[in-house]
Amino acid sequence: MTSMGIMAVHEFIEAFNLQDHKRLAASLNYPHARLANGKIVTVDSAAEFESLSERGEARLKAEGWHHTEVSSFDVIHSTSDKEHISLKVARFDEQGVAYNSFNTLWVATSNSGHWGIQFRSSFLS
Repeated sequence: MTSMGIMAVHEFIEAFNLQDHKRLAASLNYPHARLANGKIVTVDSAAEFESLSERGEARLKAEGWHHTEVSSFDVIHSTSDKEHISLKVARFDEQGVAYNSFNTLWVATSNSGHWGIQFRSSFLS
């Protein structure tokens, strides 16, 4: 049986691949934090995340991104309202060639019954 946290990861990845910024923002819980490249970025609302996501789309296209795939999920800690999930993620170009593969740790939470990703820590370079 797929956990609620893994379902939240799937929702995020599907929305990310569609670059559906509103749906992507809705896949998170807030405040949302991301730790990457030595910086923590905290986003307080869906509207703020949606705006950041829209601005990031051009950067993705410039790097040749076509889609992202998760090759492995591992729930490493779990309670009734929180899961720590280890993922192996890869970015692919239009020809289907993986050009960036990295490990990441996400925390999915249930806030008022909504499961979403609340924290992401990645080794994306």
